[in-house]
Amino acid sequence: MSYTQIVYLHLGTVVPGFFLGTALMLRRKGSATHKGLGKVYMALMFATGLITLCMPAFVGPRLLDHLGFIHLLSLLTLFSVPAAILAARRRDIAAHRSHMIGLYVGGLLIAGSFAFMPGRMLHSWLFG
Repeated sequence: MSYTQIVYLHLGTVVPGFFLGTALMLRRKGSATHKGLGKVYMALMFATGLITLCMPAFVGPRLLDHLGFIHLLSLLTLFSVPAAILAARRRDIAAHRSHMIGLYVGGLLIAGSFAFMPGRMLHSWLFG
């Protein structure tokens, strides 16, 4: 699979994840709708975390000629999703909320901000 195909696959999970995550953050919590949409959001975010590990870093220092600092956010995502699910199942709403906010801020807002930086593919696509 080419890098461009992986990027499209990544965008196919992260863009709907962003909009769904935003809606979930703004809506009432605990409803059947919240739980159902939350499952879709978690699947999208976990898939995003896995996909991003397949994308080599091209900006900054790299480990094993592949992993960059941005991959730490991939690991945050892969940790936060199951941790949030387990917290919700234990009915530990404070821990669930904390994991979900961390996932949204770190996995979407911060990582998304890096995606628009010069030298990254998304930046070149949008700004030439």
